[in-house]
Amino acid sequence: MISRLKGILVTRDPDAVEIETAGGVVYEVEVPLTVFQRLPTRGSAVELRTVQVVSEKSVALYGFIDDVERTLFQRLLTASGVGGKMALSMMSAYRADRLARALVEKDLGALQQISGVGRKKAEKLVVELSEKVADLAVAMPGATGAPGGAGAQEAVKALVVLGYSFSDADHAVRQALEDGASGASADEIIRRALSYR
Repeated sequence: MISRLKGILVTRDPDAVEIETAGGVVYEVEVPLTVFQRLPTRGSAVELRTVQVVSEKSVALYGFIDDVERTLFQRLLTASGVGGKMALSMMSAYRADRLARALVEKDLGALQQISGVGRKKAEKLVVELSEKVADLAVAMPGATGAPGGAGAQEAVKALVVLGYSFSDADHAVRQALEDGASGASADEIIRRALSYR
């Protein structure tokens, strides 16, 4: 099992990143939006904590900057009906500590903002996960200072309100960040994201 990758960031794409290790092997890693916006520029050294998810149809590697994110992702996978893609969507919608708080506080409204999560699914997630993630529902050190952190998440929420599906909003914001909006205000990210439509 691959639990950590350290190397050079050779591809920085909103859908997946590629990391070349010292041995010359290049790994494709899927990352949530909350991780993508904090990654360095291409050609920089990077280290990701990873989770390898094997299913009948695929083998995928998911990457995170810190252990709290990776631990939350692993716990999300223990809920029935939550696979790698759904867990990635959940962690793209909210920072790890905020998502854990939403589950612990039974914030169904917040959970329903996630693509593919309706009221029944949100209720089921709360029942299955609220106790499992209680220890993670604390603010992560330095999270508020993450480049584009709060702004990117606000931009996704605003685009959803404007009628975008969560996945379209997520993709548009990732594209805006990739095109240089990292660290910009939510308004600037929204303006750039709207220009892609």
